[in-house]
Amino acid sequence: MGNTLSCCVSPGTSPTLSGRSGLRGQELRHQERTDAYRVEAELREAESSPGTNLQHISDREAPEDMNFESNPSDHARASTIFLSKSQPDVREKRKSNHINHVSPGQLSKKYSSCSTIFIDDSTVSQPNLKSTIKCVTLAIYYHTKNRDSDRSIDIFDEKMHPLTKEEVPVDYYKRDPEHKHIYRFIRTLFSAAQLTAECAIVTLVYLERLLTYAEIDICPSNWKRIVLGAILLASKVWDDQAVWNVDYCQILKDMTVEDMNEMERQFLELLQFNINVPASVYAKYYFDLRSLADDNNMNFPLEPLSKERAQKLEAISRLCEDKYKDMGKAVIRRTLSADNLIGMNRSNAILS
Repeated sequence: MGNTLSCCVSPGTSPTLSGRSGLRGQELRHQERTDAYRVEAELREAESSPGTNLQHISDREAPEDMNFESNPSDHARASTIFLSKSQPDVREKRKSNHINHVSPGQLSKKYSSCSTIFIDDSTVSQPNLKSTIKCVTLAIYYHTKNRDSDRSIDIFDEKMHPLTKEEVPVDYYKRDPEHKHIYRFIRTLFSAAQLTAECAIVTLVYLERLLTYAEIDICPSNWKRIVLGAILLASKVWDDQAVWNVDYCQILKDMTVEDMNEMERQFLELLQFNINVPASVYAKYYFDLRSLADDNNMNFPLEPLSKERAQKLEAISRLCEDKYKDMGKAVIRRTLSADNLIGMNRSNAILS
């Protein structure tokens, strides 16, 4: 109705003008469709030509063929590899204990009562160092014992890149390391470099990520160098004051800095430079390590809750509670979001 060229408003409008406008509109629409077809053809040609299709970084770090089951170090919903590899031995132990009527050792475990509360000093934010290292070494032990094959890479082969000047035995690739040997190797590195228990958990995350990304196995010929590379990377990512490669050469005196640098470089490339460890993944590995300890009767040290420690825990709890209350009030004052309505005073509605 508001068009000045409409016959309803301007009966004297020239029909020739309307016809020319219609032809002009058709030509414009035809030109637009032609341009769209040309742009689409150019895009298809660019995608098909080699070297011009740039892959997105998310596609490089998380390939589509990696599902949750094969990539536990990136996704919290996937089960850890070491826990699944330990289950055959755990079931065999339980079966043997049941047949031979042997107590699984749970009777020696301390339980809380009404008068005494037993707690350990290991939490997800501050794990016990000694117990965590034992659990991590046990996880690596099950990796080597129940491996599927002996896939490896030259940079991790101890025969090609020895850690010491001692001659490597001829049958070195057939000797599976015992749990105590793995523990002694890792404990020495952590003691000399003064690393934390959190670093041990991140080491295990990087180790399983390497196995998944590079499609290799931990075997007698490469377990030391793989563990060393994971510890080297985890200490630099996790600790604020990282240990330099030359410092590790002081611990492993027969190893050169050039070899250490090359191993670190290839380790990062095999990880596709994905060194991110989400909090959910870290927590999953911590609790799975505790489950592994329970399955193998490696209980964390328990001590009775004393009055002084109870008061300390109560004080820490009050500080955290006050902190979260203040954070909630600040969010409510700033945004008045419906997600943070805790602590708000509500008045009764009056219906008239």
